[in-house]
Amino acid sequence: MLKTAYERESHEATTNSEKNERAVFFDYLSLFMIYYSRRAALVLHNIPLAIFFIMPVLLHLRFAHPYLAFIMFIPCALFGLSIPRVFWSCFPLSQDASVLQKSKEALSVEARFWGAFGLYAILSTAYLVSGLSGGFLSFVLSASMLLAWILFCFAVKSCGHQSLRATMFYVIPQIPFLAYSVYFGGFLVQFLVEKMGMMGSVPPPFGYFIPDIVVAAIIGVVTGWCVGPLLPVCGHWLARRSVMHLLLHLTFLGLAFSSRFFPYTNAAPKRVIFQHTFVTSDLNQVIDSSYDLAVVDSNSLLFLFKHAPEVAKELKIGPEFSFETAKLSHRETWMALYPVSFLFSRSVKFPEKSDDVLKQYRQFPLLSTHEPHTTFSKETRRIHLELSLGSLKEVWVAVLNITGPLSGWSFADNVVPAPEIFDGGPPSYICRLSGASHENWTFWLEASNGEDLRVEVAVLDQHMVDASKKLKGLFPDWVDVIAYSSFLSSYVF
Repeated sequence: MLKTAYERESHEATTNSEKNERAVFFDYLSLFMIYYSRRAALVLHNIPLAIFFIMPVLLHLRFAHPYLAFIMFIPCALFGLSIPRVFWSCFPLSQDASVLQKSKEALSVEARFWGAFGLYAILSTAYLVSGLSGGFLSFVLSASMLLAWILFCFAVKSCGHQSLRATMFYVIPQIPFLAYSVYFGGFLVQFLVEKMGMMGSVPPPFGYFIPDIVVAAIIGVVTGWCVGPLLPVCGHWLARRSVMHLLLHLTFLGLAFSSRFFPYTNAAPKRVIFQHTFVTSDLNQVIDSSYDLAVVDSNSLLFLFKHAPEVAKELKIGPEFSFETAKLSHRETWMALYPVSFLFSRSVKFPEKSDDVLKQYRQFPLLSTHEPHTTFSKETRRIHLELSLGSLKEVWVAVLNITGPLSGWSFADNVVPAPEIFDGGPPSYICRLSGASHENWTFWLEASNGEDLRVEVAVLDQHMVDASKKLKGLFPDWVDVIAYSSFLSSYVF
């Protein structure tokens, strides 16, 4: 069937608008997928908020190891959620209970329910207003709360507010939806706990507390998701003195129990960065060499040396070792890993002899000029350079750190990025050249005046000499060692 030009344009516009809309989809306990359009979400997710504002008018109401982490913080979170109920057994109500012919207890339960319902309803709408395609969790919780509240109201007429039977009428309808909250929240917490092992090392004393604070906060939020919908009706059971004492005791038992466990396993290892550093000059001259070690979590290298005595013995580390007396690595030592090196703090340097490297490498990386400088004006000049990677065997990346009056280069469509400033030093321009090449890297740098351009080169080679291989083999199985060789050199043009 032929369509007019107007109909075709209208159809194309409708199709494009539907494609541009982000649908809402999720899986329920990995059993089946639920999918609906954003237009449907605009209606469904706003229904709880509408009910929240309409019901007061109709009812005349006016309201004046991931598992170790769970063991440690869930009782504490439940204790915190119950504190308001302990201090305020009844809300200060604006209604006159005698006029409404309801008990203060019933009005307090209604106030708690509609307050909690309004919170989840507002969150559902906030997701849509902010342009996010989520909001399903708070939406289904508010919907399940409404269904459970209706059944609870019917049960109260025959059983009373404090009866276990009426409470079950409120809890049972919400079980499938709360199961999804537990499922989603559990995976979120487990993911976060795993990432705490790679969040970077923060200097003490804050480094010892930040991971626990982050995990405790997210577990508190997840516990609120899972238990919050039940509190309006079940809060009086949870806020009993005996239950509060039990939760408090479980919190201290969890802290004591978790401290008995070693924090690392083969499945969740401690990650250590082991860099064999060579400072070179010319094609075959080594100025200095060292072992540099760093970690990416809150337990410092002191923890590693304490529980890996063979490594400490090989590095000649005694019991009196401390960061105050040790040689610390400078940030430029880790330039080959930029920007991952920002995760390191208090990395340690151990001097090492460089005999093996001269036997295994004929030539080291070298940066040199391969054409005469080009002068455009009295001050602007272009420097033509060539980077040779020498006889390195498994090159992963070469990093250039350029300081000085750089105004242009041959990389990235000749666009110079914004400079980086480290620890109050001069502005630096970082360039990464990935992988190895059979040919040398050739490029040019442009200086805006006659001042010197300083270029620092760091080349990461995944091949290691025999001495560093031996040291790497001494680390225990619960340590995941990221080991490589780094060749550093500096040039002035």
